[in-house]
Formats: sequence, C-alpha cells, structure tokens
Amino acid sequence: MASLLTLALISELRGIVGERGLITAANQLQTYECDGLTAFRIPPLAVLLPESTKQVQGILRICDRERIPFVGRGAGTGLSGGALPSENSLVISLARMNRILNIDIPNQQITVQPGVINANVTAAVSPQGYFYAPDPSSQTVCSIGGNIAENAGGAHCLKYGFTVTHILELTVVLPNGDIATFGSKTLDTPGYDLSGVFVGSEGTLGIATEATLRIVRKPETIQVILAAFDTISSAAQSVSDVIASGLLPAAMEIMDRLSIEAAEISVHPNYPSCEALLLIELDGPEVEVNLQMTSVIEICKKNAAWETRLAVDEKARFLVWKGRKAAFAAAGRLSPNYIVQDGVIPRTSLPTVLQQLNAMAAKEGLRVTNVFHAGDGNLHPIVLYDRDNPGEEERAIDLSLRILEVCVQAGGSITGEHGVGREKQCSMSYMFADPDLETMQRVRRAFDPLNLANPEKIFPTPRLCGERSRGAYAPHPIETSGIAEVF
Repeated sequence: MASLLTLALISELRGIVGERGLITAANQLQTYECDGLTAFRIPPLAVLLPESTKQVQGILRICDRERIPFVGRGAGTGLSGGALPSENSLVISLARMNRILNIDIPNQQITVQPGVINANVTAAVSPQGYFYAPDPSSQTVCSIGGNIAENAGGAHCLKYGFTVTHILELTVVLPNGDIATFGSKTLDTPGYDLSGVFVGSEGTLGIATEATLRIVRKPETIQVILAAFDTISSAAQSVSDVIASGLLPAAMEIMDRLSIEAAEISVHPNYPSCEALLLIELDGPEVEVNLQMTSVIEICKKNAAWETRLAVDEKARFLVWKGRKAAFAAAGRLSPNYIVQDGVIPRTSLPTVLQQLNAMAAKEGLRVTNVFHAGDGNLHPIVLYDRDNPGEEERAIDLSLRILEVCVQAGGSITGEHGVGREKQCSMSYMFADPDLETMQRVRRAFDPLNLANPEKIFPTPRLCGERSRGAYAPHPIETSGIAEVF
C-alpha cells in the first residue's frame, strides 16, 4: 500500500466503518480496480464500505483534510470507466447502503439508499400497482447510486424519461464532508435545479447517500410486437415513421442478426431469424393501445416487415425483454473481447449512419453488432475483437471512438447513458469548445475546489489526451470554502 495511507489514517478510517468496512489486502482490492470497462485498471489504496450518510461524511472529511482523492462506486456495472480508481485514491463502495427507507404510495414516491438495486425498487412497489420506469439493461444488478451518477435510461426512457426525470430529492455528501439536500419531495421546487446538476455528474460533485424517487402507476394494458425485417434500414425507417405518425411507444428497440443469434443462444427468446428485429412496446388504456398497435403494424408492413408477432401474455413479454437485455453479455458468445459504445444520433439519421458504421467496420476487418434504443436514437454498437491478435484491440478501440465522431457529425452526442468517464474524455472535444469545457469545470470546482471527487474523469487533460487537450480544461484547484464563492 502506498505510504500516502499511513497506519494512523487506516486506524482512523477503520474507526468509522469498522473492521468489515475496510479492505486493504491486495488480492481483495483487485475486485475494485475497474468497472465494466476492463481495459483500464488501477488498484485503489483501499476500499471503504460505509453503511450510513454519517459514515460517508466521516470518510470525506478525512479525504478533504488529507487531500486524498476518492471514487464513489455502485455495483461496478458501468461501461465507461466511471468507477475506475485514480492513482492513490480511495474507493467508497455504497454496496452496503442498500436499504429502502420509505415507501409513500399516496405521493407516488420511494426513498432509498444508493446501493439499492434498480429492479428491487419496482419489486417493492409492484404489489401496490406501481413501477420505477428507468430500466437499464443491467437493472437486475446495477444500483440506484450508479444510475444517478450516469443518468441511466433504458428501453423505456423514450416515453418515461431518464433517471433525472424521476429524482425528487437527494441527500448528498459534498467533497468537503458537508451534507446538502438537493431538490424536494414536492414537485417544482423553487430555486436552482441542483439535483439536475448532480444527476449525470458521474461522481465528480460528491456522493449521493439517499434518493427520493418518483414511481409511476402501472398501465392498464401492455402490448409488445416483434417485427422482422431484411435490413436494418427498413427497421430504422419504421421507427421514424411511428414517431412521425404521432404515436409515442413506451419503448422501441432494434437488434441486428448477430445480436439476435447471441441472445438466442443465451436465453432462448424465440426471436424470428432476420437481419433486423424491431421490438415495440405500447402501454396505456386497452382500447387506445389496440388502436395504436394496428397503426404500428401497418407502418412496419409498409416498410417491408415480413413478420409481425405479438407477445401474447406477460410471460411472453418477459422473455422478449429478457433477450434484449441479455444482448450485451451475450456478445461474449460472439467474440472473446468486445467494446460497447454509446453514441446518440437523430432518429431520422439511423439508416444512413448504420450503413456508414458497417462500412467502417468492414474496412478495419472487424465485426460490429448493433443493438440500441432506436426510439431516442441511442446506439449501442458492439465492436468485436480478439485481444490475442496483434494490433486488433488498438484497431477496435480506434473504431469505437471514430463511431462517436460520426454520431456527433450527424447531430448527435458521444454518450446517451453510459457516461463519459475515462473512456470518452478525450472525445469531449468532438462536441465542446474550450469555453464550454471551462464553464463545466467552473461548476465542478464550485462543488469540489480541491479536485478530490472522482478526478481525471469526463474532462480531457494534457496528460491523458496529449495535444488534443490544450490545458484549459485541466483540473486546477482553487482555494474557496463554499459553492457560492466560485461564481
């Protein structure tokens, strides 16, 4: 262990979290040296597992006093290196802060600790006829704290919105150890939307220790249709046509042949064998959903769908979505290594951009499988490669970053829900000029003037990005004692 963490400090930290709440053994630290993006690995000085807001506060006060950087960590399912430890940092795992603190059905809200698993929120309120709408593919294992950090979405974000739409109130421990409350349990709180600033900040503004979430009443009827196409372009055109018709499905997802085959091997959802599969879910009053489904089927057939199949009951719908949500993990059956990207494009650009991506992959001699939230243009191209083939990993990484550049050129973004983290920070210049990045840094420094909270993430720096960063974005601590003093 680095000398930065003295025996006295270890003893002080152990006094806060207890013997079971401190990990220092090298073999145990390996679990925390990366998140779902395994290409980057840095072992932390130590890992702390607090169980309360008070314990998090105690840890951050020590970090502030000793100038020790820290990284908040949820379930470790992130795909952009957001939970990657920094050099000589502490990892603060929120896994043991996994209690549901309050369920308030009359006000349609639930208060949880950050370690609560996403799917467990819906499980807690389902008997009362409610659900929690944000549903990332990893929802059975990812945590609410991680969802808040990345502003996670999922298949149903098309109709119901991302995590930020469902956050009412946050209890946050700031990097200096102060405790703040952002938002309110009531709607439309006056003043600055600080919870909106915090959600999606990727752990760079502090650590959320409690969250009050908005829950939604279950719809009367849910219907899911599977439409099979001979080309992704036809499926993508159907997506644009459905939205243009004035309909707003709960979800619209596209899977290509490779991802369909991988899902079939993994969970056997009995998908049609086709080049592109479009999944469309409609929900609401039964009469309305029946009429909308008729229109959707007509649109798909107009775009040459050769099969449209309705998932006939809840069991069938569950299997359809199980196959879709298994797509990322199932890619491991297609290739020993892969990179999942996360670009966003306008829906109308789907056909042309997908053709461009396929041409780029063919030129590099690599395979790319596509599975994505088609309704909001959030692509998840999976670049397949074999690390044992010399130079192939470098080509795969380069291709994945060039895919992001294509997304931005089409009027989109470098990330929809995975976050920037370490993976995409050198790509921030695709979207933002120097003044934009410096303004973001001013916001970050207002919360964290010493640059202790998840440093070396999001923003390009000369050390990490070379000449692509001209230094204006580099973190530079400023001496100030409060948020208001920076502005």
